[in-house]
Amino acid sequence: MKLRTSSQTIANAPGRGCARSQRAYTLAETLISMAVTVMSLGGVVSGYIFATRQAEWSAYSLAAQSLATQRLEQTRAAQWDLRRSPIVDEVTAGNFPTVATNILDIPVSGTNIAYATSITTISDVSSGGYPLKLIRVDCVWSSGQRVYTNTVATYRAPDQ
Repeated sequence: MKLRTSSQTIANAPGRGCARSQRAYTLAETLISMAVTVMSLGGVVSGYIFATRQAEWSAYSLAAQSLATQRLEQTRAAQWDLRRSPIVDEVTAGNFPTVATNILDIPVSGTNIAYATSITTISDVSSGGYPLKLIRVDCVWSSGQRVYTNTVATYRAPDQ
């Protein structure tokens, strides 16, 4: 009968490889871990870039909406009084020409200034003897290679 020593039992135990193979990672394990790391970092960077572009687009859109609303309020503040003699009607397209050099009011650094064009359209939509005008303001702006339009519209009756 042969006696086993404790060192032989540990070295030949099931599930254990030789000591040399357990000291380091294999090349395949290293490459896979590097690939997972690179893909994770790529996803984080892509997400950051997307979020930055979306935030910039939202700032432009909100500034253009503000310009359109400002122009709409100017038309609402114009006088239109049918009871005066002579009749006063300042709500005409000639009083609100196209403005092509509106600066979008966004916080920027350096020379990154964006412009927009405001187009005001006033239509007479009177019906049934009631005077009524449709006021529509389009604010056209660009972001990157695309052109966008923010539109606001309202109806306007004469001053009472």
